[in-house]
Amino acid sequence: MIDTADRLAIHELLADYGNLIDERQFSRTHELFTADARYVLIGFGTAIDGLVVGHAAIADFWRDPAQHPLAHHVTNVRVTEDADGTVRVHSKIIGVGNKGRVGSATYHDVVVKTPAGWRMSERVITLRTPDSIPAAH
Repeated sequence: MIDTADRLAIHELLADYGNLIDERQFSRTHELFTADARYVLIGFGTAIDGLVVGHAAIADFWRDPAQHPLAHHVTNVRVTEDADGTVRVHSKIIGVGNKGRVGSATYHDVVVKTPAGWRMSERVITLRTPDSIPAAH
């Protein structure tokens, strides 16, 4: 069972993600991701949809300014633990683009506790569009 200190550290990991990417501190991706992390983009268009593997490759991907908004604001953070001990984080992002337009996406993360602290081993980012919102039930 993850305790309150771990939950706080996971919340800070998500905050660090937004702060590091917004300040263009791409050389620090090792503070966010495991060496073999999976970074998946869905719904952003063919130019950037797909899979990037490893914190070094993620840093290289981020260096193209067209690949992310000017600002990331993470909200609605929910940390859960599966029966097998897998820790998952579900959250939303509000992103401010280069032309001042605002968009939203959903983050689905798997996080792991390493000797250096909590790190994302997987981040799946899905752009929220009318077509990506689940049907009401």
